[in-house]
Amino acid sequence: MFDFIEQVKKSVEPHHAMMRKAERDIWASPETGFREWKTNAYMKERFEELGYTLTMAGNIPGFYTDFDTGRPGPTVAVMGELDSVLCADHPESDPETGAVHACGHNAQCAALLGIAGALKDPALSENLSGKIRLVAVPAEELLELGFRSELKKKGIIHYFGGKVEFLYRGYFDDVDAALMVHTSNSTNSLLGIPLGSNGCISKTITFTGKAAHAGGAPHEGINALYAATLGIHAINALRETFQDKDHIRVHPILTVGGSAVNVIPGTACLESYVRGASLESILAANEKVNRALAASAAAMGATVKLSDLMGYFPLHPDTNMSELARQIACTLVDEKDVKVYTEWGTGSTDMGDIASVMPALHPYCAGAVGTSHGSDFYIKDPEGAVIRSAVFQVAILYAMLENGAKRTEDICKNARPHYKSIKEYFEMTDIVEMEKEAVAYDGKGQATLSWKK
Repeated sequence: MFDFIEQVKKSVEPHHAMMRKAERDIWASPETGFREWKTNAYMKERFEELGYTLTMAGNIPGFYTDFDTGRPGPTVAVMGELDSVLCADHPESDPETGAVHACGHNAQCAALLGIAGALKDPALSENLSGKIRLVAVPAEELLELGFRSELKKKGIIHYFGGKVEFLYRGYFDDVDAALMVHTSNSTNSLLGIPLGSNGCISKTITFTGKAAHAGGAPHEGINALYAATLGIHAINALRETFQDKDHIRVHPILTVGGSAVNVIPGTACLESYVRGASLESILAANEKVNRALAASAAAMGATVKLSDLMGYFPLHPDTNMSELARQIACTLVDEKDVKVYTEWGTGSTDMGDIASVMPALHPYCAGAVGTSHGSDFYIKDPEGAVIRSAVFQVAILYAMLENGAKRTEDICKNARPHYKSIKEYFEMTDIVEMEKEAVAYDGKGQATLSWKK
């Protein structure tokens, strides 16, 4: 059925050494989101060596470039993610920052380079129509929310996720469909086709009390740390109210809890997500969480500032693209090594935001081992995580753009993304955004709670 597979492999093969080296080089220089300047420079240099002219994001890491077949047709985007996670316990993490690619994004960037190289082979591209947009995108991992809040206040970014920021900047305005293969630690399949996964709201929460001498006059203080602790316990008490079908996940961390052991903490800060399978369930759960946080602050006589942003939209891969990917996967490897997921994923990715406005695909390619985001994660099989991933993606692109790109035209015609336009999508995200002082006192000991926008 897919008689181009051998040509795809031949076109990728000359770039194997470059890809293997890139996977190791990027692993050795992990950087978190919107800080990936070394990785950005590395990828830029490799792309330019391959003959590409890049459109740089400029004040943040990342870029895109178009491979134009010279024949009319749709534009399909393919992406690699630049950023790492934080896991200071990992034996190969950056000793200063705790950053490490325990997410496999280093392999994804290496695969993107292989894709870029393969497209330069006329024997591959002569049968394709339209354009392929190659995108090195920052900040998929939704972390360091305080840092990203500062970038937002300075006007450097408008949204916390790299793909969402690129969407806002217009880098996907003329893109018709998109795909990206994520590195997997699966031990029972080589290639995976997902059902979908949670979206989320990102939250920064600041409790304000009153500092005082912890030994000499604790009664004169208001303990913001205790208010934050009550908030965490109140959220935990809500968990039985979340329905299983909604796949709600709430997991706050304490980022500020006090400055000195002999001072009653006047400020305490939490970061959290509220994840769920639909926007409606996320918003409903988030309202409960905000109520619990406001009540916890009031219980201690503290105040709390709630800062909510739409994190990522639930991921709903295009069903026709998923079926095409499954068929190609079964051509590349034995069918028993292809897993079509029937379980909903409870992680989140900004690929969900791309899929909410256009047909998109987010399969998995094995090659890693250990716990995702954990201290034992590493790339064990670079041939799988990098080279097989590149071949898989080039084969999907070829299938979508051969024969005048008829498959892509059919995919776009039958696609039903959640939003009709990028404009409509951003109108939704702006509705979710909220910054609010949730507790007010009238000077007479009366507190008024307000946790809704």
